[in-house]
Amino acid sequence: MSEPSILAEDVSLAYRLAKDMAGSMKEFAINLLKRQVHYQSLWALDGVSFEVPKGEVFAIIGPNGAGKSTMLKVLAGVLPPTSGRVIVRGMVSPLIELSGGMNHEMTGRENIVQFGTLLGREPELMRQRVDAIAEWAEISDFLDNPVRNYSTGMTSRLAFAIATDVQPDILLVDEVLSVGDEKFRRKSTKRIEQLMEAGATVVLVSHNLGTVRRMSDRVMWLERGRIKMIGPADEVVDAYEASI
Repeated sequence: MSEPSILAEDVSLAYRLAKDMAGSMKEFAINLLKRQVHYQSLWALDGVSFEVPKGEVFAIIGPNGAGKSTMLKVLAGVLPPTSGRVIVRGMVSPLIELSGGMNHEMTGRENIVQFGTLLGREPELMRQRVDAIAEWAEISDFLDNPVRNYSTGMTSRLAFAIATDVQPDILLVDEVLSVGDEKFRRKSTKRIEQLMEAGATVVLVSHNLGTVRRMSDRVMWLERGRIKMIGPADEVVDAYEASI
């Protein structure tokens, strides 16, 4: 039996929050220098363990604040866990906060190369893929304009096109299928399904339970950073719907 694409063992993550609210940034800086700032821990994840076999579509559901997006960022390497460990085997394409990796002062062309490089791809490869990416994103006529002049939809399409331009081993998807207009949602869903059919392991975070039922093999239900239930998609979604 092959090793899982993703292994999470007793993963916990705490955010540090200042207990004493300063009246201004200046006051906070002074208190910080005097070591008079006290912190409390907010545990976004608490002892989460699971594994995802190669080629599986694994969804994470739960209410707002349950730790879903935090878990995805831990898998992407954006946030290091406070304790526990995560093993991710293969090339990862993270579809998390789509426009977050875009520099709005740079042109679309420049962003394709830079964003692709940040995702671990060779700059020369990204230069070769510029036209194809721009065509898929439907921004060819605006390729040399600064991204700050793009609409939100154009920016999302461009970021999505860059992230999914190559066949990844692991695809991390955070609510991408619920943003943009209907045309973009259909187009992005079709591309994700193509990547899935080609063998990509997918971890999907979504509030759209219909999409979760249709696309995922197994589901993990998080509640206040802890696993409430994990199992077959229909079984977990039924239980979650009954609870709300």
